[in-house]
Amino acid sequence: HSDRSPDQMGLTVVHHELVEHHLAERLGVKESTVHRYLEGEALLLERWKIDKQKLSRFTAEEILELAQKGNLIIRGWGATGVLRHIPHVLRVRVCADMGFRERVMTQRLRLDATAARREIERSDAAHGAIVRSFFGVDWRNPLIYHLVLNTGSVPIETCVTIVRLPRDPSSRRPRKLARCSPTSSSSRACALRWATRSPRLSTSALRRAKS
Repeated sequence: HSDRSPDQMGLTVVHHELVEHHLAERLGVKESTVHRYLEGEALLLERWKIDKQKLSRFTAEEILELAQKGNLIIRGWGATGVLRHIPHVLRVRVCADMGFRERVMTQRLRLDATAARREIERSDAAHGAIVRSFFGVDWRNPLIYHLVLNTGSVPIETCVTIVRLPRDPSSRRPRKLARCSPTSSSSRACALRWATRSPRLSTSALRRAKS
């Protein structure tokens, strides 16, 4: 049922393959190398090939490029960290208790409960380390999100209804920052600075932020 949710909302889901492909091209490495690095599975030689600072900056730039298009869902990628200072970007965390996640994993991947838990914990740790290292945020912190939805307790269709509320014109109230958007130069430059946590931005990054 969850596969139909983006269609119900008129949104496009950005899959990790698209972002990984662009990052690999810009870094001059294989796409599989980027994937394993972000999943915490890279070999020593692969970690040596990745320039962590460039990967962090390129990831932020890719997310900002995607955000310009609008009407999409960016899953993961530290997007919350990159876009947290841009108004009108709805930041949502979807979570569930470990027991629920184990059951889903065992059904989808045909794993036993122990293997499922181990994979969940490994994946959470890897993604948490990347987001913390790249963008300086703890993805488990509820305060960086507008909404936190527990799919272990709330049905998927109800979650979709809740997420759609801010998109309903009748539920919106006038806001002082209504003219701000991910495409404004000031918002994008600010986001890049906060996302990379570095006072030195590449010329290309600044051009992207100002374009």
